[in-house]
Amino acid sequence: MHIILFISLLFTGYVYANESFISSDEYAKMLYKNPRGIGCHKCHGEHGEGKEISSYISGNNKISLIAPRINNLSIKRFRKALEKGKRLMPEYFLTDVEKVYLYYYLTKQKKKGVEFAKNNKK
Repeated sequence: MHIILFISLLFTGYVYANESFISSDEYAKMLYKNPRGIGCHKCHGEHGEGKEISSYISGNNKISLIAPRINNLSIKRFRKALEKGKRLMPEYFLTDVEKVYLYYYLTKQKKKGVEFAKNNKK
């Protein structure tokens, strides 16, 4: 059921984007960069690879707040994560079409994210 919805929404978006002034790729990237005031990339990284948001020292220990990798999720898990804000994750009130475009963008970014992570190991 989820895959049928995903394909139908993606096709609808593809048809719409072909009649639009921006491509599906551009629209998806714009959503990732700024869906509702703050971009997903600010916490989850440029390619959805995950990112350290902040850190602090407690005693002699460094405590890090890390946003998880999101470019490796199934569509079902991705949609579930967006249904409600999780801990620090805000609720963006995205439409089903917007969720599909975000997922589409992230699946295209997966390879770039793996390459980015390999090149930026500490």
